[in-house]
Amino acid sequence: MNRLRALLVAALLALPLAGLGISPAAAQRSGVYDVRGTNPDGSEYQGSLVLTQVGATTFRLTWTVAGNNIEGVGMISGLMFAVVFQLGEQTAMGMYELKPDGEMSGTWTVVGSQAIGTETIKPH
Repeated sequence: MNRLRALLVAALLALPLAGLGISPAAAQRSGVYDVRGTNPDGSEYQGSLVLTQVGATTFRLTWTVAGNNIEGVGMISGLMFAVVFQLGEQTAMGMYELKPDGEMSGTWTVVGSQAIGTETIKPH
């Protein structure tokens, strides 16, 4: 009986603590994000990203970098955000780690390339 009571008390005490944290996936919201990255050739870039939620875990993405718009789509799964986008005639993809504050960091590449780029995306 004492063991059951101890377990019940521990569970009740843990409930409020569980609500204090925000899961990384829940931190991803539609909005404008600042972008900084390194292209596969090593050159650096910066710009913005408009993230628009279109489903429970899916998003449309529009990067603006050096005056060019880059369109793509993405999906959240667990703590990862996978994206696919077009760079001119080339298809590219990326994988980002989701962080509780809404920041994402990861790598991307053009299909068939031997090099990868890096990118960090922060809420604006």
